Amino acid sequence: MALSYSQGTGTTPLLGETIGANFDRAVATFPERDALIVRHQGLRLTYGELGENVDWTARALHALGLRKGDRLGIWAPNCGEWVHVQFATAKLGIILVNINPAFRTTELAYALRQSGCRALIAAPEFKGSDYRAIVDEVRDDLPELEHVFFLGDEVHALVRSAPAEIEWPELDFDEPINIQYTSGTTGAPKGATLSHHNILNNGYFVGEFCRYTEEDRVCIPVPFYHCFGMVMGNLGC
Repeated sequence: MALSYSQGTGTTPLLGETIGANFDRAVATFPERDALIVRHQGLRLTYGELGENVDWTARALHALGLRKGDRLGIWAPNCGEWVHVQFATAKLGIILVNINPAFRTTELAYALRQSGCRALIAAPEFKGSDYRAIVDEVRDDLPELEHVFFLGDEVHALVRSAPAEIEWPELDFDEPINIQYTSGTTGAPKGATLSHHNILNNGYFVGEFCRYTEEDRVCIPVPFYHCFGMVMGNLGC
């Protein structure tokens, strides 16, 4: 059975590629240009350096046994590691589950359980909330959650243990790659499953509308856990 696409009139065609393929093309085209600057971490990476970090992160996740279609949650404020994980999961076909840093015990447990996360990468704490204690409180009720790593030494050790080579999976741009949750203010948070095609084109057309070029720099003060930050921000760039 062949698939067909219907789209509104326009002069710019949709991108028909995965996030990983699009990212690798940017890395190959602009390896010496600045790609990511995180002021509060003192981090400045070129596209070449960012590409290396993303691949090391991806190989580390693969070595854990995570494969295409598995879910990995990320529960952290904006940081360089967030970007590494975003692109690493996309290159492996692992579905990234964005978790609002403001979530508390019940909301975190619900999102991890409802999405079926096998792994979680989290900040140690945020705005006075002890994330380690919260994860400890809910983990026994989450039998599918096999791996938990906290940003800092644990994630650094995970990446350093990555193998030099893995077998990269074959991916299709229509496959799911991201789950984003509503705030849950009127009930349980509701997850929306998004594909490479969804969010890559969202970021691309926002960038086109803003007339971005490789000469531009974009400040992203909004959180990565929702579309504005990770899609219109990171993917648009």
